[in-house]
Amino acid sequence: MPKDLKRDALAYHAEPVPGKISIELTKPAETLGDLALAYSPGVAEPCREIAREPDLAYQYTGKGNLVAVISNGTAVLGLGNLGALAGKPVMEGKALLFKRFAGINAIDIEVDVEDTEAFITTVSHIACTFGGINLEDIKAPECFEIESALIEQCDIPVFHDDQHGTAIVTAAGLINALKIQDKCMEDAIITCLGAGSAAIACMRLLVSMGARRKNIFMLDRRGVIYEGREGLNVYKEEFANHTDKRTLTDAIDGADVFIGLSGADLLTAEMLLSMAERPVVFACSNPDPEIKPELALATRDDLIIATGRSDYPNQVNNVLGFPFIFRGALDVRARRINEEMKVAAVLALSALAREPLSADMLAACEQDVLEFGRDYIIPSPLDPRLLTHIAPAVARAAVDSGVARLPYPANYHPTL
Repeated sequence: MPKDLKRDALAYHAEPVPGKISIELTKPAETLGDLALAYSPGVAEPCREIAREPDLAYQYTGKGNLVAVISNGTAVLGLGNLGALAGKPVMEGKALLFKRFAGINAIDIEVDVEDTEAFITTVSHIACTFGGINLEDIKAPECFEIESALIEQCDIPVFHDDQHGTAIVTAAGLINALKIQDKCMEDAIITCLGAGSAAIACMRLLVSMGARRKNIFMLDRRGVIYEGREGLNVYKEEFANHTDKRTLTDAIDGADVFIGLSGADLLTAEMLLSMAERPVVFACSNPDPEIKPELALATRDDLIIATGRSDYPNQVNNVLGFPFIFRGALDVRARRINEEMKVAAVLALSALAREPLSADMLAACEQDVLEFGRDYIIPSPLDPRLLTHIAPAVARAAVDSGVARLPYPANYHPTL
């Protein structure tokens, strides 16, 4: 990391007060009368009402607009198992993004335990406090079991953003990239380098969007995941293909799409040259992609490339998804975030990139020009329309799929 960036980042987190989030009061607390209503004796009245009817917690407390960002720190960014406490800046950052982009109150909770059952038990016991739970930075394969168990045990949305946020933004961008390249999801040959939580979630969602499993070749550190390979966990087995391909060189040959969720500089220029005409490359390893865009574009002039970095076009950024997905889910009191809601988010996000931006919107995105095409397949994270496009689509899908407790709001127009 450059010294000035390290210096600025540490100063940002430390000054003028430590951390990135705080708590504000929503009711007056200036007089004795205020205090009598806020606490004893007045607080007894909503307590009695909630004991009588638990759903009244949404009316008398902040539960309905409160999300817990929970981690055990076993997979912090690309830094690995730093532990729960070292992951706290990331969780605070996620809470900041919830508030900034969707007006959702969020609090970070770091659970200092790696045992899967202990983590599940801890989170399930505190879930009633919140309107939703965002799981973050939990290593695979434990993250799959944790999320699945908590979805079943809790009656609020539980969403592991490292899986589904990445998948939703990737799928939205890929739909548009394939459209520009005159290709379709159903026929695309997809090579996925990486077999962790994000990669598996991406491939699962792409299958929901029409991709064929037989056309997906997934690789882990040992190479291609193929039928009969020993040592596969159940999640990797889901994408074990019947093939004689064994290496990335084998798997990339003739592929229409490369999706990298692995490590730096693993896709060579020679491999890129072997891909099909008009290829799509999502090199999402951070901070260094699987192939540098400068090298990729110098090697081929017929490709579309996206990365996870903000200093290149087409950034795959989870903030394009999770704040607005939770906003829509919370506003209809969804019990979970299901596949229909994820697909709705994908379609809304991909459609938004195809809509023209006004001068005011361009200014909000800090850009002079943004037009749908090779360098603009995914909306900017600063696009002010994200909230009003994605949240309603997610809310509608929740209602239509039967997981919402409330009807779709009349004239629904979410605002910060």
